[in-house]
Amino acid sequence: MDSLEDLKQQLRTFAQERDWDQYHSPKNIAMALTGEVGELVEHFQWKTEEESYVVNEANHEAIADELADVQLYLIRLADKLGIDLYKESCRKILKNANKYPVSLAKGKSDKYSDLK
Repeated sequence: MDSLEDLKQQLRTFAQERDWDQYHSPKNIAMALTGEVGELVEHFQWKTEEESYVVNEANHEAIADELADVQLYLIRLADKLGIDLYKESCRKILKNANKYPVSLAKGKSDKYSDLK
């Protein structure tokens, strides 16, 4: 596996083999994605900024599992909606670069509409 396309195909096969495609509506996948993001956030809840950088042996695999779950649901949702996630991610990076030019945004966390 070395591309989003490979992952997409593997996810399709995984769901088909289990007859789960019937449950994979965009609504259901989006709801499952929300749950997985919540599980990821639990690993950082109540930690300080400094503590949030500490990924040790005890929590590394758990955090990695949640990150993978989030990515897999995103890929599956994009597939169901016919969206090329790689292409759209590249497009969005360019769009954000235009909204947040370095000359105005560097070192700032302001929303693009508030940059001066």
